[in-house]
Amino acid sequence: MNYQQTIEYLYSQLPMFSKQGAAALKHDLLNIRELCTILEHPENKFPTVHIAGTNGKGSTSHMLSAVLQNAGYKTGLYTSPHLYDFRERIRINGEMISEEAVVEFVQRLRAKIDTIQPSFFELTVAMAFEYFAHEKVDIAIIETGLGGRLDSTNVITPLVSVITNISYDHMNILGDTLQQIAFEKAGIIKPDVPVVISETQPEAAPVFFDAADQRLSPIFFADQEWQVLSSVSHPDALEITVAHTLSGDTHTYRLDLPGHYQEKNLLGVLSTLRILEQAGFKTGDVAEALANVRGLTGLGGRWQVVQQAPYTVLDVGHNEAGIRAILEQLSLVEYKRLHIVTGFVKDKDVPAALQLLPKDAQYYFTRAQIPRALPETELYALAVEAGLQGKAYENVPEAYRAALAQADKEDMVLVCGSVFIVGEVPL
Repeated sequence: MNYQQTIEYLYSQLPMFSKQGAAALKHDLLNIRELCTILEHPENKFPTVHIAGTNGKGSTSHMLSAVLQNAGYKTGLYTSPHLYDFRERIRINGEMISEEAVVEFVQRLRAKIDTIQPSFFELTVAMAFEYFAHEKVDIAIIETGLGGRLDSTNVITPLVSVITNISYDHMNILGDTLQQIAFEKAGIIKPDVPVVISETQPEAAPVFFDAADQRLSPIFFADQEWQVLSSVSHPDALEITVAHTLSGDTHTYRLDLPGHYQEKNLLGVLSTLRILEQAGFKTGDVAEALANVRGLTGLGGRWQVVQQAPYTVLDVGHNEAGIRAILEQLSLVEYKRLHIVTGFVKDKDVPAALQLLPKDAQYYFTRAQIPRALPETELYALAVEAGLQGKAYENVPEAYRAALAQADKEDMVLVCGSVFIVGEVPL
């Protein structure tokens, strides 16, 4: 098989959460353990940082990767899902895994894949572990896919675990209370391994304390270790001054990831870097790295500005907390009229998300080309009930082109609602 045939095989043969939803999930770690055994346990051959959380884990992963990479380390980065290219999931120093490596891995394991029948995610995790081991990375940042306790990435013993935050998402899988969701995320806390909690949340904190106590894991709440003194948001950056609560030392960082929600992520990153320094890693010029996260790591879809006139932004925010963060950033932008291209997957609380969206925008309701997508006609009907104005479009390119065509140069076009919507925007 060539690369394209290999990717089609992965997409068509393996259960895939992004397409099928909960039915594609395996509720144990048996398959990933079997794959790792066949591959002679690559997950144990390099140091790792393990990151879970409802929102912010992608930004946190990329920030940590940028700092370590900038400090001179060969840094692996595993994230999901991808926006445009499957290979975005597996990177070393910002460079995607080669097409040849993907093909070779699948060809070599083809017989085992047909026997074990892993999910798409399980196989992707195994591929990342083996690639990082083969390439002899100095360290790898590993982001969970969903939850933590039963996530396929949860076979590693990291130097430090990080939990960014807890909010309502995937409730049909993780539970419908913040405590239940926190319990699943706390599953990445390992015996004697420090854990950083980026944000102190009253509902989740006791769950994390209990898990850390049971496993004798040192626990650190980043927003108690660091204090934000000032935060100035710009259309394309966020300037933050922080102070260490014990030493009083202050630092100013200008992130190339705008949005006030990055404050919490930054604090989590700083606390994690302190632990990595204690483990012997140098962090180099942290400010320089954080000013160039996109360039160093290839991160996209987080308030990604793709055009200036009209000001056009792509953001993968898709749950209630993600939408609120987008709205906060929107309030900082000047525009004449707002055009929003949006679509959702069926298993989200779509009515709750629609209630948050601004009533005075013009909407272009659409759907991604995956089975989990909520049909654009159903979305339109829900939106009308929520008091939103707009039209339904059969696909993302059509909706996006319509928005650009109707927007004046002083207007703003925002694409949000789903990773899959952003991934299908024709750039």
